Amino acid sequence: MSSRTIVVLHGFTGSAAAMTPLTSRLPSPVLALDLPGHGAGPISDDPADYTMAAAAQGVVAATAALTPFALVGYSMGGRVALHVALAHPERVAALALIGARAGIGGPGERAERIAADEALADKIESNGIEWFADFWAGQPLFASQRRRLTAEQQAELRAQRAACDPRGLAHSLRGMGAGAAEPVGCRLSELSMPCALIAGADDAKFAAIARRMAAAIPQAEVCLIPDAGHAAHLEAPDAVASVVVQCVSS
Repeated sequence: MSSRTIVVLHGFTGSAAAMTPLTSRLPSPVLALDLPGHGAGPISDDPADYTMAAAAQGVVAATAALTPFALVGYSMGGRVALHVALAHPERVAALALIGARAGIGGPGERAERIAADEALADKIESNGIEWFADFWAGQPLFASQRRRLTAEQQAELRAQRAACDPRGLAHSLRGMGAGAAEPVGCRLSELSMPCALIAGADDAKFAAIARRMAAAIPQAEVCLIPDAGHAAHLEAPDAVASVVVQCVSS
């Protein structure tokens, strides 16, 4: 098994600590990072700190001392991981994406998503983090969590979201949301490293996205995780960890 470092990027409302269900099951060394607007670090109010380019550069800076590493990203973190891998392919030896997409290519759909994210960012700032923690947990995308996670796990997940800085989340949505991020679907053929495209089998939308992405990536494998939805690493962490380890070791 390879001993290369596995770098892990969380999703929107997450943090390095929130990825523990996955990182605790991966072989050392593992480095989980906080993305802009998330985690315990200071919150900037400069929009330039919340672009996808800035997030990718932050990952590159944090991993400067590492030999080529394996990169794992969930959802928003998956988009960041894609940008890192495309900008610095010599640094990324293997790539695993969980419930991720390469951006929204259609201009109409992209404009709608930007507007929706802007409206949600405004609500986060006006209604507060407690409102948002309940709102976000109720999204259809996370319905499987309400079925599969224990009450204790759901309470812990809500507490993690409620601990987020609302300014940071709002800034992140405006600058790094699925619509705001530059779509890179047309560049997927440039990815030469082994890639695992992971999606929960219950997450039909992202399972389909994974299949479409795999058709464009030379060394891609689609890995559908049974009995899991969008956050497959939370609902089936053992299965996701196994896929990541296999990708890293290939």
